[in-house]
Amino acid sequence: MKKHTKIYMDALGYDLCDFIPCEISGKKANDIHHIDCRGMGGSKTQDRIEELQAITRDLHDYYGDKTKYKAFLYKKHYEFLKEQEVA
Repeated sequence: MKKHTKIYMDALGYDLCDFIPCEISGKKANDIHHIDCRGMGGSKTQDRIEELQAITRDLHDYYGDKTKYKAFLYKKHYEFLKEQEVA
């Protein structure tokens, strides 16, 4: 398991066998997305729950690493964390 995936799952209390919902659509998430991309160097400073969002592959392809969607993704992520009583 990748470090950022473990950070996300631990923060939200998920186990490997749990259904992990996409924070945007509610469908089964396939990816843990870095809202603010880590860059080509793979910066580890982005491996924080505030930067990590469960998302479907289709939505990851659509929204991922596009500056114009960052505010929307952060808003949805904050709302999700608040509902889960993490934020």
